[in-house]
Amino acid sequence: MFAKLVAVSLLTLASSQLMAAECKTTIDSTDQMTFSTKAIEIDKSCKTFTVELTHSGSLPKNVMGHNWVLSKEADMQPIATDGLTAGIDKDYLKEGDARIIAHTKLIGAKEKDSVTFDVSKLNAAEKYGFFCSFPGHISMMKGTVTLK
Repeated sequence: MFAKLVAVSLLTLASSQLMAAECKTTIDSTDQMTFSTKAIEIDKSCKTFTVELTHSGSLPKNVMGHNWVLSKEADMQPIATDGLTAGIDKDYLKEGDARIIAHTKLIGAKEKDSVTFDVSKLNAAEKYGFFCSFPGHISMMKGTVTLK
């Protein structure tokens, strides 16, 4: 009887862990100016969400650096444009830009960085996107973020 109770308890624990929302993702960036995904879905049950950015290419960050920036879709291009003057030392992001919800630092080949943000900052009725703010990269390196 005890063994059966333990087995049921373990199954219950395992299934509840399987049903728990995944509140993190890993995105790879490359020398071909690509992200490994074009869409991120965040479960509403997540309190925080973590994005780990990796760079599988071979070029240094001053040549082919990438970051991951989250904002409202309408703010993506204006943030990238304003970031041009900030330069590489500030990750091509204007300091104190309130339109930026979260971002990683700029990374080069074989580097990684991560950012964790508060999901309550997102509104299910709003359209969000992510992009790389390195000059010119937003044209190819962007995607959507959806709260589900």
